[in-house]
Amino acid sequence: MSKVLFITGASSGIGAATARAAVDAGHKVALVARSEDKLNDLVTELGEDHAIALPCDVTDVSAQTTAFEAAATRFGQIDAVFANAGLGATGKGTEGGDIDNFRTMIDVNIFALTVTCKLAIAHLKQSKGHLLLTGSRAAHATLPGSVYGATKWFVRGYAENLHAELAEQGVRVTNINPGMVDTPFFDEGKPDALRPEDVAGAVMYALGQPDRVVIPSLQIYPMR
Repeated sequence: MSKVLFITGASSGIGAATARAAVDAGHKVALVARSEDKLNDLVTELGEDHAIALPCDVTDVSAQTTAFEAAATRFGQIDAVFANAGLGATGKGTEGGDIDNFRTMIDVNIFALTVTCKLAIAHLKQSKGHLLLTGSRAAHATLPGSVYGATKWFVRGYAENLHAELAEQGVRVTNINPGMVDTPFFDEGKPDALRPEDVAGAVMYALGQPDRVVIPSLQIYPMR
């Protein structure tokens, strides 16, 4: 059955790979990110019948609201929301970190994520849909002083709280927790890391479960 997926952080990496996997599976996608050029290129690749580009800074509440409205208007409904937008650290730990980077990470990885989830709920209650959040292996380990890791601990706990809130309303919640992924997130290649397509496969697996099944948390780590 064809579904409509709303994906943040969709212009590259995990988000773009998930969009490709979704369209390959017969679904339609609403693509949200700041990079309009990259989104438009992805729409051209996927086809305008299957994808819509919605340039948006996810920390801007009104912009996210407009993006959700545009997606619902274009496709009629929203069946799944993948809150995937995220930002990494520019320095190591708290002592070696940058304060401005702390603020931006918290704005994107926590505040913007909660906005995406809040705006998603009305649509997903109607469709009995699925809310997915990008967490991290960093939320299953202690990384000394890591503000980034702490933001992902927030995602882990928040996903569990959302499950408790939404389960009786027929909305599934899944926290996708990848280990290191070879994406533009890093300044240099990571040959032993996961590929974005690996994480996209985990997203599609969670989405493909019968309505009676929910996978609250899905870990996907590289072998080395």
